[in-house]
Amino acid sequence: MTRFAQFRTLAAAAVVVGLVAALVGCGSDTTEVQRDGDQVVVKVGDGDFNPAEIYANDAPGVVTVISLFGGGSANAGQGSGFVISDDGEILTNAHVVTSGGLGNGGGEIEPASQVFVEFADRNRVEAEIVGFDPDADVALIKVDPGEIDLDPLRLSERNAFAVGEPVALIGSPFGKRQSLSVGVISASDRTIQSLSEFSIDNAIQTDASINPGNSGGPLLDAAGDVIGINQQIETSSGSNSGVGFAIPIDIVRFSLEGLRADGVVDYAYLGVSTEAVWPQLAEELDLGSSTGALVSEVVPGGPAAEAGIEGATGERTFQGSPVATGGDLIVAVDGKKIIAESDLAEVISRQQPGSTVTLEIIRDGERREVSVELAKRPGG
Repeated sequence: MTRFAQFRTLAAAAVVVGLVAALVGCGSDTTEVQRDGDQVVVKVGDGDFNPAEIYANDAPGVVTVISLFGGGSANAGQGSGFVISDDGEILTNAHVVTSGGLGNGGGEIEPASQVFVEFADRNRVEAEIVGFDPDADVALIKVDPGEIDLDPLRLSERNAFAVGEPVALIGSPFGKRQSLSVGVISASDRTIQSLSEFSIDNAIQTDASINPGNSGGPLLDAAGDVIGINQQIETSSGSNSGVGFAIPIDIVRFSLEGLRADGVVDYAYLGVSTEAVWPQLAEELDLGSSTGALVSEVVPGGPAAEAGIEGATGERTFQGSPVATGGDLIVAVDGKKIIAESDLAEVISRQQPGSTVTLEIIRDGERREVSVELAKRPGG
């Protein structure tokens, strides 16, 4: 939350529905993107961004999701979703088909009593909730297509995105089904709130027009491939302020794998709270590295505590900000350099509970390696 705006997931009950984001711009053949210090070449299309063509190809695979909570239209919610297989699998946000959780009314997360899916051709059928992932705000639902023709969307294989590249999205803002929006990627390294106490890292930010009803809809690149699921907005008014966020496709794919297999997703857990490091702070505290995640707190009894990772022993103010001091600085995980503070959470979340990782840390000016056996996230 900021002083002037609050983050809002957009789905759930009656008046407050889902949300989507959309984006504009012109494409190029390739765009070079820096990610984790490595150069990545991202293909953003053949030089043309054609929203009309994207809409014609992808709109048939985008659906409206209607959720009932406890029965009756007074407890109904609405969002968006998209078909991903000929078997009737549909992806959406967890908060579209559940109530409760952070940013979604609070309290225990409960699935909807009934879920219906309306297709572009006006067919409406009941869907089952295969599973939902509160940590990534992703849900997998499934319909029996019967005589309905399905048009699955392609999931992108990308894990890097260029600021300024054009994007499009299709969904149901304010219940206006099959609406197209366009815009650009404003940033690709944002941290946003999930339904749980754990954040979603490397979210895609867009300047597209986002309003309630689009949650769970696809964020599409110039090729018409899904690069994210639209999830929330930052707003002081409750509707579009030009700052919206989507869950990136690599996180969606990780979540989907678990939901397909077991209906749940287990994430690895290190058990630390960290603070960002910037060059001037690193110099002021003589950290020995200008990048990394500075450990401020170690959860008692957690994997990091068991491995001997040390948290802050004091606090001071630097450049107007309180800074925890005396804790370990984590600079790499299994040789992967930690550039931004959020990189640590991202790397750990891609591991399996029970696996062992090697942390490279700096403590009292000395570099050392620490092996940590990761646990399963609490609440998972």
